[in-house]
Amino acid sequence: MKPELLFNGPKRAPLTVALTHGAGAPMDTPFMTFFAEGLAAKGFRVARFEFPYMAARRDTGKRKPPDRQPILLDTWRAVIDEIGADKLVIGGKSMGGRMASMIADEAANEGKVRGLLCLGYPFYGAGRKDKPRTAHLETLKTRTLICQGTRDPMGDKDSVSKLKLSRKIRLHWAEDGDHDLKPRRASGLTHEQNLIAALDAAASFLAGL
Repeated sequence: MKPELLFNGPKRAPLTVALTHGAGAPMDTPFMTFFAEGLAAKGFRVARFEFPYMAARRDTGKRKPPDRQPILLDTWRAVIDEIGADKLVIGGKSMGGRMASMIADEAANEGKVRGLLCLGYPFYGAGRKDKPRTAHLETLKTRTLICQGTRDPMGDKDSVSKLKLSRKIRLHWAEDGDHDLKPRRASGLTHEQNLIAALDAAASFLAGL
């Protein structure tokens, strides 16, 4: 089953960015909408979609755990095939970005994907710094930008700096940001400032592709 796509931005954009959600929230949260509308305003085409378990929640109102990984990856493949090749960047929030990262090289080798954009990457589960989920990121060949909060419980700056990551991966750090890039009030920063900075970094990354 092909997911329904929610588009923002011009149809004749130089790049299309396919984004999907994290494990617990849908594709139209304020966070996801900010990046979709923000990138669209900067001239990119954005396509959002939901994995089957999240789409089912809209119909039934019942919360279900995420689909098994093979289903998540096959959903990504279906979206990539539907949007078309050559001018596509894939990614998303947390789990959605992680699943995109796991097929990025496969899709790039087929000439279908140019880059990867992750927003709050789950380098490890909360409280599980001893079990990083980064083996595939050590050899990643696809050009990548990860926008990450410096105190993200799934990948803070100090912990991520100790991980072995591919040279193709660039990191944009949101100062004092959590998993949603939100800083504490005591930092003197606002959530909006961190989001805008991450959006600008994403737009610059995309322009370079």
